[in-house]
Amino acid sequence: MSRNTQVASDQNAPSITNILAEYIVNHPSRGWDDDVEHEAHRTFMNWLGCAVGASQHEAAVAALAAVNTLQPSPQATILGRTEKVDIGSAALINGITSHTFDFDDTHLKTIIHPAGPVCSALVSLAELTGASGRQIIDSLVIGIDVSCRIGNMIYPDHYDRGWHITGTTGVLGAAAACARLLGLDVKQTTMALGIAASQPVGLREQFGTMTKPFHPGAAAQSGLMSALFAKSGFTASGRALEAPRGFAQVISTKYDWNEITDQLGERFEISFNSYKPFACGIVIHPSIDACVQLREKGVTPENLARIDLKVHPLVLELTGKKEPKDGLEGKFSVYHGCAAGLIFGRASEDEYADEIVNRADVVGVRNKVTAVIDNNMDEASVDATATLVDGSTVHIFVEHAIGSLQRPMTGKDLENKFHGMTDGILGAEQTSDLISACWNLSKSANIGKVTELSKK
Repeated sequence: MSRNTQVASDQNAPSITNILAEYIVNHPSRGWDDDVEHEAHRTFMNWLGCAVGASQHEAAVAALAAVNTLQPSPQATILGRTEKVDIGSAALINGITSHTFDFDDTHLKTIIHPAGPVCSALVSLAELTGASGRQIIDSLVIGIDVSCRIGNMIYPDHYDRGWHITGTTGVLGAAAACARLLGLDVKQTTMALGIAASQPVGLREQFGTMTKPFHPGAAAQSGLMSALFAKSGFTASGRALEAPRGFAQVISTKYDWNEITDQLGERFEISFNSYKPFACGIVIHPSIDACVQLREKGVTPENLARIDLKVHPLVLELTGKKEPKDGLEGKFSVYHGCAAGLIFGRASEDEYADEIVNRADVVGVRNKVTAVIDNNMDEASVDATATLVDGSTVHIFVEHAIGSLQRPMTGKDLENKFHGMTDGILGAEQTSDLISACWNLSKSANIGKVTELSKK
């Protein structure tokens, strides 16, 4: 077969690049209901807490050292730190820190973590341009909508091929958000999407390493630069998303164009965002939830003989590491997650410290956990049975874990999570002020109060 005959088959796809550009430019400010508006603020706050919380992590230190080699201009804040760098580098590093703990938001239909690329690009740009809080929230909602609609279009085939969908769609969401914030016209915005479409970033092979959080950071930086290039007259294909050799048909065997156009401007994907109570991959959450419940029913490391899990196949595919060596690997171990849930009653970032992952009692419980695939199990569910040393059993079935859309975290839950990540960096009083600034972002004249309060 010649290579010329291997072109993707859909030659008559709708002009979704232009359709999205029209939407990005023309959708009215606050053109959604109060629930969407509230979710936008929840998304922003959760993202910011994650970014500040991981600002001292070795991944952030390494990334900042690399960036400083380029001697960047001090244009934008590194959240949780005192340093300032150029806006592209700030988007990169804040995107990295927002995903380092694997504690960020999740669009459950696609497993996209949409805020990392979009918010990281927006805040850096807004700090330079002086954009209002209203403009930032408008751009956030629309950028996340673009990212997740594109994700809906290509998921799960794209993800199954090994792409990290947060990065690959995030670059387009970041480009859309920045185009909106910059006030680009339809032609320029089409070009911004086109430029971004040539920069999908992220391979699932990198999960468990520092390069996984690099993906949303690189997506934020590339999306921001795509919008700036377009503003300056740089060109791209006007059909970069839909063409036979364009984004969708090259990187996925599935491309459902209706996912872009259905109820565009009426249904907003941010409405389906969820927030993690546990600092690890979302597919582990039902198992951790189950082990927390086992603990509440009196199961302890001392009286436990074994825990048997029945899980969806994706759980072992993504998080089947039986002997994680450090915290990053622990986030991809359902066995460690279960041990944390049973021993501590939680799985926050503290429970993924290297020393906890390797602690003898934690390893002991981890070795008592067995997980088997049940093809009838939904990925949001788990069936867990604890067998005690006296031979008795305790059974837990979790249909939807805490943090899911069916059992969402409350505003107070999110505030407590924020405090848990940032009090040790900013102090409790400054953290409380920062949380308040997040809730009131749409009423703010600019991003200045948020960035100032985010400094260590």
